[in-house]
Amino acid sequence: MARKAYIRLMSYYVECRNSGREGRGVGASLSSFSGHRVRLYHGTHFLYILIHLPFMIASVECSAVSGEVYAPPSKSYTHRAILITSLGPGGRVLRPLLSADTLATVSASEAFGAKIGKEEKKDDLFIDGVGDLPQTPENVIDVLNSGTTLRFCSAVAALTEGAVLTGDSSIRTRPNGPLLDSLRELGADAFSIKNNGKAPLVIRGKMLGGTAHLQGGLSSQFLSALFIASPLAERETRIRIVGELKSRPYAEITLDMLHDAGIKIEEEEQEFIVPGGQSFDLERYTIPGDFSSASYPLAAAAVTGSEVMVKGILPSRQGDSAIIDILTRMGAQVSWNRESGDLRIKGGELEGIEIDAGRTPDLVPTIAVLGAVAKGTTTVVNAEHVRHKETDRLHAMAVELTKMGAKVKERPDGLEITGGKLHGASVHGYHDHRIVMALTVAGLVAGETRIDTAEAVDVSYPGFFREMERLGARVRVE
Repeated sequence: MARKAYIRLMSYYVECRNSGREGRGVGASLSSFSGHRVRLYHGTHFLYILIHLPFMIASVECSAVSGEVYAPPSKSYTHRAILITSLGPGGRVLRPLLSADTLATVSASEAFGAKIGKEEKKDDLFIDGVGDLPQTPENVIDVLNSGTTLRFCSAVAALTEGAVLTGDSSIRTRPNGPLLDSLRELGADAFSIKNNGKAPLVIRGKMLGGTAHLQGGLSSQFLSALFIASPLAERETRIRIVGELKSRPYAEITLDMLHDAGIKIEEEEQEFIVPGGQSFDLERYTIPGDFSSASYPLAAAAVTGSEVMVKGILPSRQGDSAIIDILTRMGAQVSWNRESGDLRIKGGELEGIEIDAGRTPDLVPTIAVLGAVAKGTTTVVNAEHVRHKETDRLHAMAVELTKMGAKVKERPDGLEITGGKLHGASVHGYHDHRIVMALTVAGLVAGETRIDTAEAVDVSYPGFFREMERLGARVRVE
């Protein structure tokens, strides 16, 4: 019953029409969706449901998978497309991912003055933007569980008279110090209320430009945030990267999309140069399929020796496309038609390998499961930044896979996993969508596995369990 209630809420959250109900809650907004008045519930109401509904449990039995599944749209591209389009005159975002995280960006963009609606019979968004002049939010911006929304919109807030941004208990543990430091260097007043670099954050403008020094080892989201906001500063901005830039593909995605929006950014060695006084214009953008989400049905086929086709996977800048090479190196048969977007995999006996996760942090939970089933040892290196996601994903996967019989050694910057036979167990999902989905894949070979906080999949892949069932997985959510 709890699962049905949650699904019903998410549907209402996105598509409720003609109700006449305005509701309440921080960040709530009224939009016109194809002529209908729609309340996008955000903040108090939505958090109440998340907190007070019983945690959902996913039960997984030994099973194989087969058939075809479409990859959901990319969450990373959706966040960026919504915000970048909102900062300009407006436009359309085609085939976006409408999940809890991206709806937080919708609500935040509206707080800055954009008007966002949804097509009547499709999920396409149409946006009336702010024309390079984001407004000062009237209320606290509650990003729920979306770290991307928090970081990106903190930078945008530095272009206004000020804003307060916060989120759920997980968001309030995630570090933002490097971004706050950079915003202060660029002329804004930016600080953590608790003086610990974590939300709640207070950002007051105006960001004028200048030179910012950004530590690159924690999250590329800080750099992407500066990329998005700096073109609207009065003066030129120089962003100097200190140390190695982790998760660089995500920054490259941002650069590509800003280029499509008419924004000029130059790179010189460890420095990015952003001219001030620019204008955004992203008139129409189609969201590609998501490699991170595709990794779960691909891994499910790999660990069960099954054959699956994932459709809608076209070439893009996504670093998580590395899952193709990883699966191939481990012994799976993978073929990818780049023109059609059809990605076919046939599983078999997997072999352990060493994997550098510096550019692909979101694949680490999936890789950990593959390693737990493969022969020999799988080593994940250069992954310290994975500890600063929705949860400490290195520790989480080490603890939960150990419960299932895997031999896992946790290192400061990675994992060492010796493959073997997994057994069923009751495991914790940590309210983390990627942990829940990865453990579901493990359950297909372990059997009799129960995963709590299963509702977390709605953050990035709302239809995950339904799609896995359609492929033949014996999974039940209640």
